[in-house]
Amino acid sequence: MTEPLHLPVPPDETEVLAVLRDSALDIEGRLLDASNGTFYCTVGGVHAVYKPIAGERPLWDFPIGTLAYREVAAYLVSAATGWRIVPPTVLRDGPLGPGMCQLWIDVDLDVDLLALARSDDAQLRRMAVFDAVVNNADRKGGHLLPTPDGHIYGCDHGVCFSVEEKLRTLLWQWRNQQLTREAIGVLRRLERQLAGELGEVLHELLSTAEVRATMRRVQRLLRGGRHPMPSGDWPAVPWPPF
Repeated sequence: MTEPLHLPVPPDETEVLAVLRDSALDIEGRLLDASNGTFYCTVGGVHAVYKPIAGERPLWDFPIGTLAYREVAAYLVSAATGWRIVPPTVLRDGPLGPGMCQLWIDVDLDVDLLALARSDDAQLRRMAVFDAVVNNADRKGGHLLPTPDGHIYGCDHGVCFSVEEKLRTLLWQWRNQQLTREAIGVLRRLERQLAGELGEVLHELLSTAEVRATMRRVQRLLRGGRHPMPSGDWPAVPWPPF
């Protein structure tokens, strides 16, 4: 599916989403350290990452050809939280077929990612909540994108939204700690949005069971009021961690 979606996103991101979706996409090179086909591109005067569905490596635990949809779904949930965790991301056609296209983020190369991943930065705490909601199975340190202005984005959300519990992350600093008041407020709003417009759009990207499981994870977090603990049924930390 590459038809435009009616996306419930912040007004200040609609313009860049339109550029990513509608402008000509020119591939400049391939990112060789990525496990799937991932390309550095120019789109309408901005740089972007393009991951064609045809370049997805088959996985035993995720249906083939679904990772691009999961990337866009993660962006929509991120946008709904207001935390700007996932850079603007769309589905679109490209030189190698349909896939996801995400705004390129220029990172601050002076930031020590290992030290950042171990820190108690409030942005990472929000990201930990977000990862619990989307059931992120691969939050590596290299997926943290600190920018020169101090914001921290996250990337590579293709292995999210499984119905099975697969949370695997480096961000366990807050395990079993009480959720912040801010996080509880965001989760309550997210619960309402999943029951409405956001849920409707996610049904175009994920299976019905996956959307329902996302709602259950939000509700479980609200009931418990705490960050999750690692599960003994699934490796708690991704490998390699960076």
